[in-house]
Amino acid sequence: MLAPDDHLAIHRLVALYGHVIDERQFSRVGEIFTADAEYDVRNRGAGYHRGIAAIRELWTATGNRHPLAHHGTNVLIEERSDGGVDVLSKGVCVHPDGTVHSTTYRQVAVRTADGWRLSSLVAELRTTSGIPAVS
Repeated sequence: MLAPDDHLAIHRLVALYGHVIDERQFSRVGEIFTADAEYDVRNRGAGYHRGIAAIRELWTATGNRHPLAHHGTNVLIEERSDGGVDVLSKGVCVHPDGTVHSTTYRQVAVRTADGWRLSSLVAELRTTSGIPAVS
């Protein structure tokens, strides 16, 4: 069972992701991800990347195309039998042109010698397609 400090550390990790991107502090990718992390943003049109160097390269290459602000919310944490943790969260992103979108993040966090890190992150743009209309 995860201790309250673990829950807080995982919540901090989810928040740190947004702060690092928003402040364009791409050299800090290793504070968020494991060395061999999987970063899947295919749904967002940005491909699949593996490892800190590949993630940093993607973030640097897309530079100012990142949203101005990532707001992480609705964090759910579920322990896995392998010692990892499934983290489901939402992100509200504000773009330079004022548009806003919602993203669902499916992440796996693992405890490392340096603290909790993400070994996997899948970002899925939330759209109205496939959502039934309310009657």
